[in-house]
Amino acid sequence: MKCVRSFRFAMVMLLPAAAIALGLGSALAQSPPATAPAATPAPVASPSATPASPPAAAESPAPPAAAPVQTADPFGEEITLAPKTVVIRKGTANWDAAFDALMDSFKTLSALLDKQGIKPTGNPMIVYTATDDTGFTYMAEIPVDQDPKNLSKDMSMGKSPEGKALKFVHRGSYDNMDNTYEAITNHLDDKKLEAKDTFIEEYITDPLKTAEDRLVINVYVPLK
Repeated sequence: MKCVRSFRFAMVMLLPAAAIALGLGSALAQSPPATAPAATPAPVASPSATPASPPAAAESPAPPAAAPVQTADPFGEEITLAPKTVVIRKGTANWDAAFDALMDSFKTLSALLDKQGIKPTGNPMIVYTATDDTGFTYMAEIPVDQDPKNLSKDMSMGKSPEGKALKFVHRGSYDNMDNTYEAITNHLDDKKLEAKDTFIEEYITDPLKTAEDRLVINVYVPLK
């Protein structure tokens, strides 16, 4: 920005000086000699008519418009979750292989729906039902508008969570989710809010097709 301003300032200072010099040169070239007869000279442009300021076409171009500023994702936004009809696969995993276990469940559900020609009606979700230091239990859910057939023993139909919740957004690798959840915990403590014993992850980007470091995941924390 300083370079642009300096350039424009220099142009404003130089153009009037150039115009004055041009006017003086024209005057010297067009003045009749002292010995010329007193005849009426042909009309010429008067040097004093030369504008002291540069013509509009010579003005410096305006600087380019600034790029739009990307706003930050909302953090702790209060929302109301609406229940959705979902096909569910229950599972258990340890934290060391958490992401692989979740993706296996999504693959299994997606294969079932693809085989029966059923298209999802929303983003896939993970509902954590219990956690401890070593692992967790969960339900992988995909919204649908019809009941698939031939469900395995670990599958069922049901409704996604509903009610008041706080919404948080995570961007990046699943391995960095700990940082997001630490920030969520601090937010709940600061606001003195009490959460239910569950939380939901909604995968906005397709986790089966998106590079892990480019994931976008909405985290919902239901409130008591």
